[in-house]
Amino acid sequence: MTGFARIEGAHSGWTWAWEARSVNGRGLDVRLRIPNGFETLEGKVRAAAKAALRRGNVQISLQYQRENKSNDLVVHEDTARALVLALQPLVDEGLARPARVDGLLGVRGILDTPRIGDNPDDLAAIEAAMAAGIAPLMAAMSVARNTEGAETASVLEAALDEIETLVAKARTCDGAQAAAIKARLHEQITALLDGQGFDADRLAQEAALMAVKADVREELDRLDAHITAGRALLGQSEPVGRKLEFLAQEFNREANTLCSKSSDMVLTDIGLALKTRIDQVREQAANVE
Repeated sequence: MTGFARIEGAHSGWTWAWEARSVNGRGLDVRLRIPNGFETLEGKVRAAAKAALRRGNVQISLQYQRENKSNDLVVHEDTARALVLALQPLVDEGLARPARVDGLLGVRGILDTPRIGDNPDDLAAIEAAMAAGIAPLMAAMSVARNTEGAETASVLEAALDEIETLVAKARTCDGAQAAAIKARLHEQITALLDGQGFDADRLAQEAALMAVKADVREELDRLDAHITAGRALLGQSEPVGRKLEFLAQEFNREANTLCSKSSDMVLTDIGLALKTRIDQVREQAANVE
């Protein structure tokens, strides 16, 4: 959900620029930085953002300036005159020196630069021109996010491929086979009894119980189903980020169960490798709208 867009414009001697930045977020959080006097644009920006985006922390700002600002200076003569007249009694009493130009220019409000709105006739036209840049801004932001989304989809597809390979490997592992469990139990009992006889029927019963407890075929079947669901989500055009996050939780639950059932180091290693790939899916899902 990371993206950046910038749209510039100009009208009646003023230039401005819209900027939009987005980072990952569980929902959609739009924050605006719009100069005073243009509050009417806020509703339009929020509506456009909600229509174009579904998730992410989005910050949108507007900046403007005069095109030829080097010569744009405004002296507020009325303010300066009022200040001089107000201080004249102090000058007459000898408590202050007569006002000088350099001193007056240092007083806030005497010297200023033009602002949008100083000419009310231009304000509406400038605001309308600024508003016309909102739609292109959101379109550019969507393009940037879609570009990153395509790269994220490639990463997720590769992770699902690796998970599928690990699941297939787990199915052929001795730790997932009932016969291998029985053979390992027979070997352990033989070693413990040191050549003494034992009841073969009892061994078969114990082996059957252990096989049931250690059977991971159900977890592997569910992992296969999650892989299919994940690929289906990546093929959809609507926002699927939240669904991918929930699916990653289900992936992780099955991998944890597989590890807890395993009594074989090879199967345990496969389970740990699965958890690593699943964590990658979880992290990347946060980048998906």
